[in-house]
Amino acid sequence: MKLGFIGTGAITSAIVTGLSSPPDAGDPILVSPRNPQIAADLAARFPGVSVAASNQAVLDWCDTVLIAVRPQIARGVLAELTFHPRHHVVSLVSGLSVRQLSALVAPSVRITRAVPLPSTANRQGSTAVFPGDRNVLDLFAKLGAAFATTSEGEFEALCAATATIASYLAFAGTIASWLERHGVQPAQARDYLARMFGGLNIAAPSGGHATRGGTNEQLLAHLNDCGVFTSLSDGLDAILRRIAP
Repeated sequence: MKLGFIGTGAITSAIVTGLSSPPDAGDPILVSPRNPQIAADLAARFPGVSVAASNQAVLDWCDTVLIAVRPQIARGVLAELTFHPRHHVVSLVSGLSVRQLSALVAPSVRITRAVPLPSTANRQGSTAVFPGDRNVLDLFAKLGAAFATTSEGEFEALCAATATIASYLAFAGTIASWLERHGVQPAQARDYLARMFGGLNIAAPSGGHATRGGTNEQLLAHLNDCGVFTSLSDGLDAILRRIAP
């Protein structure tokens, strides 16, 4: 596979880092020069990565191209490019459906959407994919786990769920700050929480950690009374309305 990237932001950097790191750095990669600093850094760190002279040069060289530009500029960037039927287009752009992408990248007809996360850099990512193309699933499985979705609506819901990351970190950060106010050293507070939350099983039955009459039940009831979880669900609905094509 000759893999090309249009757009060289944080997500491209994470994916390329994950794919190019030992022990099984594989296919050659060509990145666009849209962000010269990131592109040059990737090429300097990994012998299999090169920087193209232009976005079109990426397309002219590769057979699989990942589109990783901001949604606000995606249409303009794609309109300037000439695609070929051989191209497999993998869009990482939120808000553009497969149908909309089809019009922008014609005559390419093989189109897949994916939503990778920065954790792909250390191969601990979770990437939703639609449609469930085997090559794309295999690509992102190397970087953690890949989840095939059966409908674009299901894919959009998983995309919306990624909007909770900053809130989750803020939640953990609030607990860490509370621990520090009670005498716990900052590094120890962060490490303690990382291990505490990292060891939880989200697949466990709801309420499995809330023993009747215990402290977990007390705090959970307090947050419920404050409407925290209803507000969270409402916020996710708003995100889904924003990103769904």
